[in-house]
Formats: sequence, C-alpha cells, structure tokens
Amino acid sequence: MYSSFLFVTSPGQRLLQAGVLPVPPLAQGIIFDWITESLELLMTQYDRQDTSSGALTAREVCQVLREVVLGRRIMTKVGSQSWAQLYTCHFQIDVEGWWITIYNDCDEMDYCERCVSPEGNCWEFDPGDRTDPIALLSTWEHQTLARMLKAL
Repeated sequence: MYSSFLFVTSPGQRLLQAGVLPVPPLAQGIIFDWITESLELLMTQYDRQDTSSGALTAREVCQVLREVVLGRRIMTKVGSQSWAQLYTCHFQIDVEGWWITIYNDCDEMDYCERCVSPEGNCWEFDPGDRTDPIALLSTWEHQTLARMLKAL
C-alpha cells in the first residue's frame, strides 16, 4: 500500500511532505516519531549553539569519545531509534551534555558529523579536512565504541 507521508505540528499545518512512499501503516507511526524527534533535536541544537564561542577541535571530540570507551563518561542515545534501526543515517548520542552525531553507514561507524559541547562550542565535519574524531581513535577504541553504539 502506498501512502503520502506528512509531518504536521498541528492539524492542518503542513511542514514537510516527502512524496509517495511505499510505507506500511505500522511503519508510518515510527517514521513520524523519528522525524518529530529529529526536528526537536535540531531545534534544540540550534538553540544551544553559541556562535560567539570558540570552535572545538577534532582532538577534543575524540577525547570525549575515548573517555566513553574507557568508562569515564556515560553515553546515551538521543531519540527512540536504535543503531540498527538507523541503518544508514546519522545517530545522535549524548555524552554528559556533549551532543555528538555519528554517521551509521550500513551498520558501520563511519565518521563524526557534528559535536556540540555543553558550553555551545561546536565541531562540524568538513570533507576537506582529513581530521575526524573517529579516525583519531585507536583500532581497539574504534571497535569498542562501535560495539557500545550497537548496544544502545
């Protein structure tokens, strides 16, 4: 069965319409919830971002991820979707106020897209910059973090 997918904030107010998708009725609710959570997260990140503050470095973000792997910090997922449910998508985690977005590429941890510190400082992926916080992790840290993300 084909149906139109709509995201509305209130009855009659349409913000987003994404074509005609082959989505079963049960999945429509899941997709709606995911988009709602994602938009709320984006709005929260936008509100938290302080453009006057300094930028984070890839090494600072890597250190936060390293501390998660070593058990010094607690990592929780943002939203209801698991790593497996977001098979090829950005996966958002919260590490004690650090909001980190990691790209899940077919169930493989690919790269860090963005990080916002509790103070509002931001690091964002730049394809021209070869330094990525994920790439700075050791092989063991990378594998351990990947397992931890899959377990969330």
